[in-house]
Amino acid sequence: MKKYFGLRGDLLKFMIAIKDIDTKHLIGKNVGTSTIVTELARGGMAIVFIAFQRTLRRRIGVKLVPKTHLTSQTAELFQQEAEAAAILSHPNIIQIYEVGEVDDFIYFTMQLIQGQPLTKYMKMAKKQILPTKRMLPLKMTLQVVIQILDALEYAHQHDIIHRDIKPDNIMIEKHTQRPIITDFGVAKVLRGADEGRGVARGTPLYMAVEQIIGKDTDARTDIYALGTMLFQMLVPKLPIPKFDSYDALLKHKVINKDEFFLKKPSELNPFLSKEMDRIVQKATAFLPEERYNNCNVFKEALEQYQRRCL
Repeated sequence: MKKYFGLRGDLLKFMIAIKDIDTKHLIGKNVGTSTIVTELARGGMAIVFIAFQRTLRRRIGVKLVPKTHLTSQTAELFQQEAEAAAILSHPNIIQIYEVGEVDDFIYFTMQLIQGQPLTKYMKMAKKQILPTKRMLPLKMTLQVVIQILDALEYAHQHDIIHRDIKPDNIMIEKHTQRPIITDFGVAKVLRGADEGRGVARGTPLYMAVEQIIGKDTDARTDIYALGTMLFQMLVPKLPIPKFDSYDALLKHKVINKDEFFLKKPSELNPFLSKEMDRIVQKATAFLPEERYNNCNVFKEALEQYQRRCL
């Protein structure tokens, strides 16, 4: 799934070029108080390494963008990601330690999460032989989404809108099974000017209509994305029309309003009640004013369902 929609051509070229960068010369390089150990992953705009922080004798993550591949827009998004996450301190939000620059690249250091993205758990579930088993256990789904809602409510209270909530950006810690929100690359800081207004940034499947058309986004934009993700976790396959392109998907969302999802959760998962249909429908309503007003109200609805149905 393409991560950013509606970005300029120079950034799209950059996202392709980042895959071809040779990073062998960076192994062993000192970055602030840390030493780069090995490459961990590559995203659309940056490379993530495992590093050893010498002062505290611990492993951390280092996310960097080589200056040879830097544009004004990638630098803005990178700095925005670091600053947005650094404002927050919550057990379900990745911790940012330090932002810096060296001769070869800009970087920030962060918490190293021992675990896998939620996407991997969902893909494993879909490999089950029985169709009724091709979704995550309801108990796990509710626990994960409730914790994410708690973290998002905290972020929203600190004027941060994530704008790219999706399974790829939720890491599940290996030992605690704690979900951790990552990647604040397209986050919006409400207390400042929104330089990205009028530009549709995000992942098409999870984007609310106001995000698609470049209008003001708020907490309800994240609620839409999380409601879509909740639906996806509850069923074997998300019931949406087939699209030839991301443009077609986004156009359909804007024009067809409430017709994006072709079936209700309980029609695809026999273990769900009509109450869950109402919860998902409200979270993913076309108009922001028809969604939950905030994450706490959404969370309370899921907690009530949890008490009654588990």
